[in-house]
Amino acid sequence: MSIYCGIDWASDHHDVAVVDEHGTPIVTRRIANDAAGVSQLLETLHDAGRGEADVPVAIETDHGLLVASMVAAGLPVYAINPLAAARYRTRHAVSGAKADVTDAIVLANIVRTDLHAHRPLPADSELAKAIRVLARAHQDAVWSRIAMGNKITALLGEYFPAAVAMVAMLSGGLTRCDVRTILRRAPTPTIAATLTPARLRGLLVKAGRERYIATHAASLRTILSTKHLRQPVMVEEAMAVHLLALLDQYDAAVIAEQRLAAAAAERFNEHPDAPIITSFPGLSTTSGARLLGEIGDDRARFADARGLKAYAGAAPVTRASGKKTVITHRRIKNNRLESVGTFWTLASLTASPGARAHYDRRRATGDWNRAAQRNLYNKFLGQLHTCLQSRTLYDEARAFGHQQRSIEHRSDQLIVEMASA
Repeated sequence: MSIYCGIDWASDHHDVAVVDEHGTPIVTRRIANDAAGVSQLLETLHDAGRGEADVPVAIETDHGLLVASMVAAGLPVYAINPLAAARYRTRHAVSGAKADVTDAIVLANIVRTDLHAHRPLPADSELAKAIRVLARAHQDAVWSRIAMGNKITALLGEYFPAAVAMVAMLSGGLTRCDVRTILRRAPTPTIAATLTPARLRGLLVKAGRERYIATHAASLRTILSTKHLRQPVMVEEAMAVHLLALLDQYDAAVIAEQRLAAAAAERFNEHPDAPIITSFPGLSTTSGARLLGEIGDDRARFADARGLKAYAGAAPVTRASGKKTVITHRRIKNNRLESVGTFWTLASLTASPGARAHYDRRRATGDWNRAAQRNLYNKFLGQLHTCLQSRTLYDEARAFGHQQRSIEHRSDQLIVEMASA
């Protein structure tokens, strides 16, 4: 007898339901979110399945201690999208009634009826999982730093326009240590106006600057001494306190980002796929770690390149109804992987002549910038899938050589036609 399991998970407990091949519930129980609860779950599945080890388990998440424990026990775990589970729920109760145990039964019936339409969690290596954790943490740290920088810029715009001009003048803005050093020394327009060129040169040296110190000090003196609209004195002082607190948080975010970047790079360089991934133009150790963390190293995860392209959001979506056909970009995708694609394609435009030519051709045919980037990303992902499967490095001649030969062939034909005319 085949059995199927569904788990409606929560933070402190989980509702488990086991159904047979006809969809009839065999066991329903609630387990705790601890080691004893996982042991009860495994015993329940063992008893209900009469010793069967590969009982499909459906759950609405792909991470957490419960999922890790089930994967370690050898169970095939299927992460069901909550939106898809909600659609299945209406097949059993159109009234909208909902309960934890019935949700678990619905999840069990999903893998019972449509097991072929869902994929089990990939069998990634422990190293790939560690890279995923570090790469995602680093990406979150970058986003946190950017958000904190936006808060600082907004605050400066409310009472310190000269500082906004200073941040805009120096390339890199708040990411530069010298900018933050000056803001800490002069958090109000009153203090900033008293900074002499000699004092500014000292602050730049203190921040680690080695070049163009005198030039930048003179420019900063001009900017900070320019008169602007002012807040009342006590309001300025209060905002300065707020600014210093935000700068403390920004510095902490920078330190966390650097630490996570180093850890992710160290683990990524240990992976055998790292040389293949970084052989592609536009991919660095940081972006390569993010890419590997999202796609994993289970080569059976994507049956072909089309699955990888769809997962990354690079493949378009076609909607056809009657005589109307609309092709749009994909909205349901891995957003972290899409973010990697944006940086990858932009960097490749200067690192790869073939990528530049491909992008320019797409733009010439009428694609907007983002559409041309997605098309290039789509092409890169197909090449990456091939290289990872065949264990070969990226080859520019093979990747874009046929396009160059096609252009040369058309040019030769045009010359012949012009000569014969």
